[in-house]
Amino acid sequence: MDTVPEENVSATLTVAVPPAKVYAVLADPTTHASIDGTGWVQDAVDRLPLTEVGQFFRMDMYHPGHPDGDYRVFNEVQVADPPRAIAWRTGYDPKGDGHLEFGGWFWRYDLTPLGPSGTEVTLTYDWSAVPQSVREYLRFPPFGPEHLGNSLQHLAELAAPTPRP
Repeated sequence: MDTVPEENVSATLTVAVPPAKVYAVLADPTTHASIDGTGWVQDAVDRLPLTEVGQFFRMDMYHPGHPDGDYRVFNEVQVADPPRAIAWRTGYDPKGDGHLEFGGWFWRYDLTPLGPSGTEVTLTYDWSAVPQSVREYLRFPPFGPEHLGNSLQHLAELAAPTPRP
């Protein structure tokens, strides 16, 4: 895992499928629980493919350290550049009135073609826009260093499943 001091972490993995196939898995919110390396993502509330900047998709989550355990996040697509990159920022609806707040972190996948049937995938988690007031009660990153690598391995398994004998 590569780290940039205190602001983001990233990991890279080569997958034996073309970028378009990897992108299709990432653009499908129903795959996100299977990709997630922490086990926090539970299910996609919104199941339409991610196709444009500004699109929102909600995910049901679980974290034992969250005050409610179960909670919902609202993600807003920030980059939709098939088959090269996709990114979203994560927010929440603190009062349940539809007014979203964003904590200042985002997820980004960059896909680089490696010949006709390979892709280098870089996953970045960036918290550079998190205000100090949030950093006082949340640790960043909120997961261990293995999370990004686990996520990329899960993505690889979904994008290029191994045939079973």
